[in-house]
Amino acid sequence: MEAQKKRIILFSGKGGVGKTTVSAATALKSAELGKKTIVLSLDPAHSLADSFDIPESERLAAKGQPIKINEKLHIQELDIQEELDRWWGEVARFLELLFHTTGLSDLVAQELAILPGMEEVTGLLYVNHYYRKSDYEVIILDLPPTGETLRFISMPTILKWYMKKIFHVERLIMKVARPVAGRLTDVPLPDESYYKAIETFYENLKGVDEVLLDPEVTSIRLVTNPEKMVLKESVRAYTYFNMFGMNTDAVIVNKVFPKEVVQNCPSLKEWLQSQYKYLEEIEAYFKPKPILIVPHARRELVGIEGLRWVAEKLYADRDPTAVFHKEQPYTFEPTEDGYLLKIRLPYAPKEFLEVYKAGEEIIVRLGNVKTHILLPKRLADKEPAGARWKDGYLEILLK
Repeated sequence: MEAQKKRIILFSGKGGVGKTTVSAATALKSAELGKKTIVLSLDPAHSLADSFDIPESERLAAKGQPIKINEKLHIQELDIQEELDRWWGEVARFLELLFHTTGLSDLVAQELAILPGMEEVTGLLYVNHYYRKSDYEVIILDLPPTGETLRFISMPTILKWYMKKIFHVERLIMKVARPVAGRLTDVPLPDESYYKAIETFYENLKGVDEVLLDPEVTSIRLVTNPEKMVLKESVRAYTYFNMFGMNTDAVIVNKVFPKEVVQNCPSLKEWLQSQYKYLEEIEAYFKPKPILIVPHARRELVGIEGLRWVAEKLYADRDPTAVFHKEQPYTFEPTEDGYLLKIRLPYAPKEFLEVYKAGEEIIVRLGNVKTHILLPKRLADKEPAGARWKDGYLEILLK
């Protein structure tokens, strides 16, 4: 199948909302429609194999590699220990040596060498590899909770910035300084193989950011529950995804009790009615995006039959790999005074927002999360001359 015809679907949301079950159900329906599909778990607390009721022995034997469910469907739970040798090579070995030099045991040094973000970056490597070099038509990601998801989608920008601004300078300085510094300290210094490993690693990631930002290819689907705290996190996540320029094409509300339960359980009436109040809020926050409802099954949903039930409730006769909704999170529009950069930031808390320019990029910071919007070459010399909020958009005038 042509690369541009492939689909990548990311499922994100607060921990415990049912992302794994929904991801697995979507993958199963995709495969049953005849599309070769892989669903990849990036959550350190993997439960994807449990969703398919795969024996623990088979799961452990896979060592993080794909497990075949049927001719059209594979699942994969990343094993970061295995991935260290497969992708990180000399980088991991240097970090282990560095930690071991401080007096830590080999085991502790090996554990500390797994730095925050390694799972997310390794997931990006697999996404890029499967999209460009495999015959999978649909790639589904069961993402970790929202905070780690934000790190996952921001990694390409961070790595590109590091390689462009820091890597080559650091490599050159270390090449010159290593012989002298090596005689002055016992602390291990990274050698050329370390930098070569990083360079190779980055080469395998090239282009993944364009793939993730292409709304014809990649969609995020927010999984939420009709509860106050979960809804608030979902709204925040949606705002951040807009900041990063990613297309959210649907919101999935999981574990919704049918209305007849209210009638049959008077003692739970108040709590159950609150679900429908939050369903109305979800509709208000996310319209015109489709809101897909999965009713509470009142039983455990594992194995093929359980996942098929979820897929039927979720998609009915629809193709789960279709793009359900598209909107451009930011655009550039010409005006009499210059250009207007319009960024869709619904529900962003204005008091925590900062906008500034660095080089050829507009930086938008919201709390402790920030995104970079690279200006087109024609606008690279423009400066922010003012900003305002209008109809859910942050409008920045560039002059």
